[in-house]
Amino acid sequence: MADGWDLPKGELMRGKKGLVMGVANADSIAWGIASQLAAQGATLAFTYAGESLERRVRPLAESVGADVIVPADVLDDASMDAAFAEIEARFGTLDFLVHSIAFADRNELKGSFVENTTRDSFLLAMNISVFSFVDCARRAAKLMPNGGSIVTMTYLGSERAIPNYNTMGVAKAGLEAATRYAARDLGPQGIRVNAISAGVMRTLSLAGISGGRKKLGEARAYSALKEDTAMEGVAGAALWLCSDLGRSTTGEVVHVDAGFHMMGPPDDDAAAD
Repeated sequence: MADGWDLPKGELMRGKKGLVMGVANADSIAWGIASQLAAQGATLAFTYAGESLERRVRPLAESVGADVIVPADVLDDASMDAAFAEIEARFGTLDFLVHSIAFADRNELKGSFVENTTRDSFLLAMNISVFSFVDCARRAAKLMPNGGSIVTMTYLGSERAIPNYNTMGVAKAGLEAATRYAARDLGPQGIRVNAISAGVMRTLSLAGISGGRKKLGEARAYSALKEDTAMEGVAGAALWLCSDLGRSTTGEVVHVDAGFHMMGPPDDDAAAD
């Protein structure tokens, strides 16, 4: 969680029920979003993948009053069937889904994308990072008879060739395309589908990218605001998109990165910092 972030309490999500997938620890973007949604009155369900993650996720989920905490392996249809059956049994319907699940072999998140990418690792990255979103969107939509909101997480490496992001960047590009197609298909049901492109943040995902920590300083120096991407901003964007305030917004990739994505080449002073 961002230092000094005092969550404002409110009623914006009162009466709304949602599922958050992809919490890894207290510093993960998914948890920052979940905390904001809970602070605004949302009732949350959480999934986890494996016992080690359950030990991290369960105490966090319970801290915001969640009692629907279920295992879900996105590579196993039977596991996903059971997870969504449990959520339906406990919640009945959903108002929103937050999907924050991605994976790429860290051995391929360095050096040459062309030379280092293998078939099996590429397919696994696409399966977990892209197809899981399609699958979760399909399952969640069946529990949204009154419409709803689906939000996933992406990064600028989908649009630009970021050093060492490699396969993950290609997967994120696929995820953003999937967001638009899902928005088109689910729109007639009143379901909005959007992605948030967050800037570089201190997460487990960043630790898996070669030179990832260096990117924090670069992102700050080259951003328009000359500051780190704040969890408040990312969670606030998710709150907007998941709440009724996000009405009429769908198929979008919303950049929350202190303006890094729209900047041109850095000036001499910034490059020297």
